[in-house]
Amino acid sequence: MVTLPGGLTAEAVIFDFDGVIVDTEPIHYQAFQEVLNPLGIFFSWENYVNRYMGFDDRDAFNEAFKNTIPVNRLKELIQQKALCFISIIQKGIKAYPGAVELIQTLHKKRVPLAISSGALRTDIDPILEILGITDCFDVIVTADDVSKSKPDPECYKLAHKKLEGVWDRQFPPLAVVAIEDTPAGIIAAKDAGLSVIAVSNSYPPDNLNYADKIVATLLT
Repeated sequence: MVTLPGGLTAEAVIFDFDGVIVDTEPIHYQAFQEVLNPLGIFFSWENYVNRYMGFDDRDAFNEAFKNTIPVNRLKELIQQKALCFISIIQKGIKAYPGAVELIQTLHKKRVPLAISSGALRTDIDPILEILGITDCFDVIVTADDVSKSKPDPECYKLAHKKLEGVWDRQFPPLAVVAIEDTPAGIIAAKDAGLSVIAVSNSYPPDNLNYADKIVATLLT
């Protein structure tokens, strides 16, 4: 059992990725615009935050095209957006204050760690490598692994189940803490039965009240 920022104790910890470990939302927004603008589709940053943030790429493109896009074309756009994303992050990426340090500390204490993200695995892996924390996570669940994005709890249920498999032990759901930054992510984790720490990187605290604890930073 370990004590986390905000005072919650945990037997295992599941991190969201975008908005918790790194500030990739502006990069995702830029990549979406590079793909969609030539097709005559534009949405503002404010609209992205209010309507798209928390979606995986599949659901974001479906939202942009109002669910009229053919499956094959959807796959093409997702691949194109992933290439744009990688091109942008190669110019540099910074973690949120305290995030890498917390992950490394928990890993050294042999706390089971997972990522549960709506991003693609191809988005996540290069950033983990840049930050030097690839080996800290026992399980990584991404949009590639689930059929529904947050606020559906599928991603957190799967991450929890996989952690139990890797460690060959059961973790009571309330002893598993999810670290989130969006209302959709908090709902997903709570509906999976987990405890939740919300970090106010992306939304003000008033939008995160469903979490068990709210913190301004992961600095300890």
